[in-house]
Amino acid sequence: MLRDRVTSVLVEAGGRDEPDRLALDRLVPLVYQELRRQARRQLSGDHHRITLDTTGLVHEAYIKLVDAARAPLKSRAYFFAAAARAMRQVLIDAARRRNRDKRGGGLTALPLEEGSVGVDAMAEELLFLDEALSRLAVSHPRPARVLECRYFGGLSVDETAGALELATRTVNRDQAFAQAWLQRELGSPVTAARPEPGHNL
Repeated sequence: MLRDRVTSVLVEAGGRDEPDRLALDRLVPLVYQELRRQARRQLSGDHHRITLDTTGLVHEAYIKLVDAARAPLKSRAYFFAAAARAMRQVLIDAARRRNRDKRGGGLTALPLEEGSVGVDAMAEELLFLDEALSRLAVSHPRPARVLECRYFGGLSVDETAGALELATRTVNRDQAFAQAWLQRELGSPVTAARPEPGHNL
């Protein structure tokens, strides 16, 4: 059962003193499938204006995929880190599909500080951001992971700090650095998504 598999990985990871990158790598494909399923369900209701509430999807996946009674509290950090990476893959996959269908026609930029992402309107922007973030990760992996959690995962500063085992001041500093770096690369401001109220666990 998927829930048991996810919880088993989290229990194993949560019992370690040091972060286990292999545990994160094992979690990502498990989380991805659930996020993709939820995104499909959300997208099926509106073919004209497609919006994904990234925070809601990540948190709903946590509730559905984890046996909280068995998983140690520390393991939530592993889950959120994996979910942010998986949510990035879900959004980029969706953007590629939409971009192929529409061939870039009629795209309108939306502000990235909104708590949700309009895939139809931002397909090209998401793909450019994904490519730039991958370049940033080569030289500055930690700031890239911070922005991945904040933007693609829709996590709060505190959740990002927990997921990456960083101080909140480090998250804020890395986010500012990553945004400045990406603004130089993309030629426009990049602001991390604000989580929607009511989704915090």
